[in-house]
Amino acid sequence: MGDFMKIAKRIGTSGLVLWGLYGVFAVVAVSTGLEETTFRFDGPLGGAKAFVWVALLAFLAYSVYCNVQENFFRTLRTMVGLHWGRQIGTDLYLGLALALFIIFLNDGIWTALVWLVPVLIYANLAVLLYVAIHFDSIVTKLLGL
Repeated sequence: MGDFMKIAKRIGTSGLVLWGLYGVFAVVAVSTGLEETTFRFDGPLGGAKAFVWVALLAFLAYSVYCNVQENFFRTLRTMVGLHWGRQIGTDLYLGLALALFIIFLNDGIWTALVWLVPVLIYANLAVLLYVAIHFDSIVTKLLGL
């Protein structure tokens, strides 16, 4: 329990709140968006779906690790002062707008609006979660099946 308290102290109160909110969001998103095939990895694209889930879990673990190593808000303040930091931020949010457009095309305006705030806060952690949950319906629509 002592190691957990050390990690919690390094993350800080705001970080713990944000990770707690992500956990609640993920549980609600999975339970409300659960499709019959969400956790089935058979078929021709089963490996691709498994890759998305593994990528999500690996990226989540790495994000928590980074949060333990560095204060997110202090790092963000430093990055915003750099030209490349602003370019990377602009690139990220253009990509997130594109991801929200795909959510809109897949599920409609109301679902895109529900996912808007989590995508803006958690960025690709939210996008990967959406893709993992709705992998089959996205692929079906993209391939016109």
